[in-house]
Amino acid sequence: MSDAKYYRLAGRIFADFSGTIAVPAVLAALAGKWLDERYGTEPQLLILLLVVALVLTAYCVVRKAKMYKNAYESLMNEDK
Repeated sequence: MSDAKYYRLAGRIFADFSGTIAVPAVLAALAGKWLDERYGTEPQLLILLLVVALVLTAYCVVRKAKMYKNAYESLMNEDK
């Protein structure tokens, strides 16, 4: 079954991108909320950390998309 390797790649991509998107957002929200409560700056630090998380996430997603594009092309070349 040659499709199995494509399904494995798709699963790996899904798991990797899910973590890459969710983890920074959750950590930024928790840290921002805690810092805002500690320093009385609500909601400035929360917003700042969420923006930083968004920028870093976008950078990581672009890099990983290029990496997975190469992995997919390698699988395509193996089938030829």
